[in-house]
Amino acid sequence: MAVTNPAQFISQVRAEVSKVVWPTRREVLLTTVMVFIMATLTAIFFSLVDILIRNGLSGIFGLF
Repeated sequence: MAVTNPAQFISQVRAEVSKVVWPTRREVLLTTVMVFIMATLTAIFFSLVDILIRNGLSGIFGLF
């Protein structure tokens, strides 16, 4: 592994950070909203699956 001094390291880090394309405020907002929507849909799906399994098992075993 090549050894660089701290000044070279900081220079390389700044060069790499300048290549990063940061998202706009609108992109962050849209992706955040999409994450909340998908999390809600996933929660609803698994709740329905849980209810169906619970009702199926209670019908089979006569529980609840």
